[in-house]
Amino acid sequence: MTNKSSLKSIVSLNKKIAGCKKCPRLSVYIKEVAKNKVRRFKDQKYYGRPLSGFGDINAQLLIVGLAPAAHGGTRTGRMFTGDSSGDWLAKVMHKQGFASIPTSQTIDDGLILHNAYITAAVRCAPPQNKPTREEMNTCFNFLQQEKEILKNVTVILCLGKIGYDAACKLYGVKPEKFGHNKLFTYDGFKILTSYHPSKQNTQTGRLSWTQWSAVFAKAKKLTK
Repeated sequence: MTNKSSLKSIVSLNKKIAGCKKCPRLSVYIKEVAKNKVRRFKDQKYYGRPLSGFGDINAQLLIVGLAPAAHGGTRTGRMFTGDSSGDWLAKVMHKQGFASIPTSQTIDDGLILHNAYITAAVRCAPPQNKPTREEMNTCFNFLQQEKEILKNVTVILCLGKIGYDAACKLYGVKPEKFGHNKLFTYDGFKILTSYHPSKQNTQTGRLSWTQWSAVFAKAKKLTK
């Protein structure tokens, strides 16, 4: 697939994702989130739709998260944007040369990814960050279509266990015991795992900046 046709395919896929309403519970929830805004964002217009992935369509590194944040991506219209998880991700990616700027605040902030593409197992923010198995299965087809378009991926970095399980299913491998900074090597690709940079992990000390940085330094070496 040429760059031109890949770009056309990803644009078409992203339109499908934005219009998806296959999961009633999630569709209702993100509409409620967009309507009943938190106080700190009460003057902002929420995107309030399912989110596509974003990044470099020629990327070697594919980052798979859990789902958009209710008042992060669901508000801004871009994954890992407008919340603390997005800040952690952009900062470390910039440090390793995967991102043009060290912050991810708005969809038009100028952030450009280099040799990396960010996506998620689920495209709508789920209540309590807990999608059902049925919802994950319904959303899985979008990951499959992204995999077909992103032909150069050799390293899949999974942020959290749900992202890891989705990646294993996507590449047809049996999940191993999940843990931070584990590397699994297969024929033609590698899967790297990390704890998710959620506040629950970063503010409790479960995931330190040093641990987080080490994963992305490893990802950088693997994509050289």
